[in-house]
Amino acid sequence: MKNGSIITIESLIKSFPIGGGEFTALNGINLTFAKGEFSGIVGPSGSGKTTLLNILGSLDSPTKGHTNVLGTASDQMNPRVSAMLRKKHIGFIFQTYNLMPVYTVFENVEFPLLLLKTPAAERKKAVLEALEWVGISDKVKSKPPQLSGGESQRVAIARAMVKKPDLVLADEPTANLDAENSHHILQTMENLNKELQTTFVFATHDEKVIGYLRRIITLEDGKVVSDKNIKK
Repeated sequence: MKNGSIITIESLIKSFPIGGGEFTALNGINLTFAKGEFSGIVGPSGSGKTTLLNILGSLDSPTKGHTNVLGTASDQMNPRVSAMLRKKHIGFIFQTYNLMPVYTVFENVEFPLLLLKTPAAERKKAVLEALEWVGISDKVKSKPPQLSGGESQRVAIARAMVKKPDLVLADEPTANLDAENSHHILQTMENLNKELQTTFVFATHDEKVIGYLRRIITLEDGKVVSDKNIKK
């Protein structure tokens, strides 16, 4: 990693086969992210935001170029290494929440700690703390079908944060929420970023999210067209 950055992206190209040719979703991306950033990758649909987020989360790999995420280079990321990186160090927040409907709120948030084989007493303490962070401790025994959209997204944030990851990747996290719930969710994530120094990277075209970002990276047609730090 360069100059203390936790993410380095160099000459990144990502192409997908389409028919007899190929579609280039990302074309020559060069970026670095430092610890504790609250950043967003913005741009219209089809600009490459989610593709870039998936590569940062080791859910996908570059066609050409290099990435280094939390000390692991893209050319070292076989499936076992990628899975371990996600399990230990990366939290994901999705617009569709991706909660398990048959499990309680507690069990949904606990799941990442089960994968890490965290002892039961430590798991319970961590889950209750995470639910308190997002203000949803009273729903601990509820199941996702009983929750509102805003409550479901709070559970998803608690699940992402319960292991205190180094990096949280949020893909359109407010897309299914009204303005009031969106601001509550964003304030929660902003507070966790400041309190835990967790690095947040969003993919979004939601103006509500963009208003909270301290760095805005704009993609168009798979290329970075601007990269601005925002003074708050």
